[in-house]
Amino acid sequence: MNLQLQVLRTDVSGMPLEWIGYQEAVRHISLDQVSYSLGRKLFTIHGGINALSGRQSTIDVNAIIATTGQHPHKHLFEDGYVPPLSNKALFRRDQSLCLYCGDKFPNYLLSRDHVSPITQGGQDTWQNVVTACKRCNNYKAGRTPEQAGMELLAIPFTPTHAEYIYLQGRRILADQMEFLLAHFPRTSVLRKRAEAGEALLD
Repeated sequence: MNLQLQVLRTDVSGMPLEWIGYQEAVRHISLDQVSYSLGRKLFTIHGGINALSGRQSTIDVNAIIATTGQHPHKHLFEDGYVPPLSNKALFRRDQSLCLYCGDKFPNYLLSRDHVSPITQGGQDTWQNVVTACKRCNNYKAGRTPEQAGMELLAIPFTPTHAEYIYLQGRRILADQMEFLLAHFPRTSVLRKRAEAGEALLD
């Protein structure tokens, strides 16, 4: 049993909310907060022995659990929702590739580059940032790609809420991926990548 596997938690309507560990999943189940479960069984957790029956209690945890109630910030996940920008999610969006030289790097050699530099009025937003190796970022400095004579290999984009949940996942199982893909836009770059079987990097 791999206790590092993550459980995808959703609300009752099936909206993906977050990744949780098995302890948090067991807490929701034991508090009777799970409306339904989907996907394969990931864990069977053994509890104490019932004094009357002499039987040991067990709790099964599936890959996806839908918890009761609605997310307190559900309104944020509508069309205008913009997920928080972090280097971890950005590097995963861009597959740990420098979008200038095209090479793949470990995270410690990557950086966040502002396509339109902050010094020229650019914003720190998903649509103005790309992953760049530190060498390319240092060379580009406070210039636009055109000013630096550099070609941008992909257009930056803002992930949807479901895409952001995908980017937060560590090792996404097939049934969890299928569930998330149902919430991706048809034109999603990440959908094409996932359907092509390209795995996320930890």
